[in-house]
Amino acid sequence: MEILPMTTALGADIYNADVRNPEHVARIKDAFAKYSVLSIRDQHLEPEEHIAFAEAIGKININRFFTPLDTHPNIAIVLKEKDQTGAIGEVWHTDHSYDAEPALGSVLSAREMPPVGGDTAFSSMAAAYDALSDRFKKMLEGLEAWHGTYHVFVNSPAAKKAREEGRLNENAMPEPDVKHPMVIRHPLSGRPCLFVNPQFTTRIDGMSPTESDAILNGIYQHCQQPEFQCRVRWREGDLTMWDNRSTWHKAINDYHGYRRYMHRITIEGCALSAA
Repeated sequence: MEILPMTTALGADIYNADVRNPEHVARIKDAFAKYSVLSIRDQHLEPEEHIAFAEAIGKININRFFTPLDTHPNIAIVLKEKDQTGAIGEVWHTDHSYDAEPALGSVLSAREMPPVGGDTAFSSMAAAYDALSDRFKKMLEGLEAWHGTYHVFVNSPAAKKAREEGRLNENAMPEPDVKHPMVIRHPLSGRPCLFVNPQFTTRIDGMSPTESDAILNGIYQHCQQPEFQCRVRWREGDLTMWDNRSTWHKAINDYHGYRRYMHRITIEGCALSAA
């Protein structure tokens, strides 16, 4: 196996690995704690092999919003057809931050890719926190923020269109919003990480909308600096996994006229503690 870091902030490409090999899986798990985003090249997994690898990482979480694969309901379909213009996940976000126990992460398998484009960008919330001023870090101590789904998966034009196209589960309903610390202690690395995101975070607890928006928008602008980012350029057969507790990600929607088809498995996480 070769593990090659993508940037100094996060991410690594892994070559000559086989996720069917338990020894390789052990090394991949160690690398995951260090790099947060791993692009494991040239795996070409069948659904059963994808599930087996995910189960070696943790318990599978069934996402209630995404359309499942007919033959394997614990695999979600991530699809944009060549005649569709909207892509799911175009806004910077953290999957499952709206759950009481946010997901550990996702394992995404590339089944069919456009000839160019369709990358996924990631940003390190550990690196972003480290770069904050001491005064701003002090201000964040003890603050909590609310996360929810209604405005994303139910009451938005993009969600309604995605349901009509069969890309989101038509019957899924949102659960009550949940509250998490704005700075968490990462369960694997122990590093402090910012835990808010532009898509699912709705407000800071105990603040007026004006106060909350000012702080959150400042954090969001800070976290989008390129120094905190890496970018995965997909190839058919690649497998990418990322840690939801320490990263944001977004789909780059720059491949109109081509089909992009992925299988996604989400891994259950744990309750998060304040740093």
